[in-house]
Amino acid sequence: MAMQFYASPEQIMRDRSEYARKGISRGRSVVVLSYAAGVLFVAENPSKALHKVSEIYDRIGFAAVGKYNEFESLRTGGVRLADMRGYHFDRRDVTGLGLANTYAQTLGAIFTEQSKPYEVEICVAEVGESPEDDELYRLTYDGSVGDEPGYVAMGGQSESITAKLRDGHDPAQNLHDALALAAAALSSVGGENGKSRTLLAGQLEVAVLERGVTGRAFRRVVGAQLDKLLDTPTKASTRSKSADVSQESAPRGSGDPVDTGEAARGAPPAEEDVPASGSAVGKTSGKGAAAKGSQR
Repeated sequence: MAMQFYASPEQIMRDRSEYARKGISRGRSVVVLSYAAGVLFVAENPSKALHKVSEIYDRIGFAAVGKYNEFESLRTGGVRLADMRGYHFDRRDVTGLGLANTYAQTLGAIFTEQSKPYEVEICVAEVGESPEDDELYRLTYDGSVGDEPGYVAMGGQSESITAKLRDGHDPAQNLHDALALAAAALSSVGGENGKSRTLLAGQLEVAVLERGVTGRAFRRVVGAQLDKLLDTPTKASTRSKSADVSQESAPRGSGDPVDTGEAARGAPPAEEDVPASGSAVGKTSGKGAAAKGSQR
């Protein structure tokens, strides 16, 4: 008679946790943070069809890393629950905390009862009237839920990204500065030999929950607007502008010649150098991440 193999419950839970963590560590990172005008979502995602950042309800957004089919099923379930609750009761009864608790129960049941846990990590964010009122909830594969103040980083190298966010995050910063911080944090990891890398606008998925709007607050930042927000002046144009300012601010001596040419007659001055519209973020150290198209 064959003997049954015995494994303790503790060993089974450890094996499931290790399995889920390995799957999540292969996923591209996501950053969620509060800023002056709302909540910002930035995900490393070259795919234009498979979104890692989405809308749940009026003031509530969703971000995830891991297996796409698994966190997409969680997202659609959350949308249905929010719509049903808002329809039967009131739209104000749909809250980020309520959705986070529902997700925690679902993930916990899957982790303990199913043969395989979900390889996902998700964030439920609700924008408030001020940055102090924003709610960011981070949920892991086993149903654990945490209230994160100000910012959340998820993915394989979340600890390094979180340290970068901790050093530079300010709830009073504008969208341009918040996006620059998030992109710099994402590009600070994942390069060759642990170095930083370059992330272009086409490799980022960006969205915001706008503060103070009525109805749906979720909006994606794409195209020319994203390029403009990620654009930084070149060194050459910065030096030329500094030289122009120093020349204009220098006092004119009594013996200096007076220009009686076109400038004196009111002709328009020469145009300044326009900075290149490259949307690269971070240090240049190699090729950008290739688009894989399916998940993580």
